[in-house]
Amino acid sequence: MYEKPTIVAMDLEGVLVPEIWIAVAEKTGIEKLRLTTRDVSDYDELMRMRLEILENNGLTLTDIQDVIATVEPLEGAGQYLDWVRSVTQAIILSDTYYEFAMPLMKKLGFPTLFCNSIEADENNRVESYHLRIRDGKRKATKAFKELGFRVIAMGDSYNDTTMLGEADRGLLFRPPENVIAEFPQYPVCNEYTEIKVHIERFIRGSDD
Repeated sequence: MYEKPTIVAMDLEGVLVPEIWIAVAEKTGIEKLRLTTRDVSDYDELMRMRLEILENNGLTLTDIQDVIATVEPLEGAGQYLDWVRSVTQAIILSDTYYEFAMPLMKKLGFPTLFCNSIEADENNRVESYHLRIRDGKRKATKAFKELGFRVIAMGDSYNDTTMLGEADRGLLFRPPENVIAEFPQYPVCNEYTEIKVHIERFIRGSDD
């Protein structure tokens, strides 16, 4: 009997690596940069606030990249990702930017990453951001399904929930309480071992 192949689609920050902007907040002492998509559901509103903070504090793209270079993947993330890629297809769908993420991709063994781009001026000041496509996580998931794949998706924040809703199976990984309360339909996992159980059952077709 023919069975559709599986893709595991996952967010990056909060799932495989720490939140980049929180790391920048800790380095600079700017508390407002601690706000993430866990706190603010409107991504454009969040990014406009971030760009204004960077401008007002004279922070450049290089300043952010220097902080990111010190960030390490979450404990066990590399081994988990290696395991996923040994049993099925894996892709990272993120709202971050290639200019931020590449040092982290090296530490994770260069997995496939779909994300966005940052635009900086001649002085390396961040001027704007360019989304590959709006609601890209959901649309990528939908496209995988249209290509004949079954998709199990995992994320931690508001901006992951449309992807989880589009997937054949959606999981929340270490989400904040506000996201759990608003999206009780998604199982919550706090360890990679729990996610592996869901993936194995999904691949076998025994996921309920």
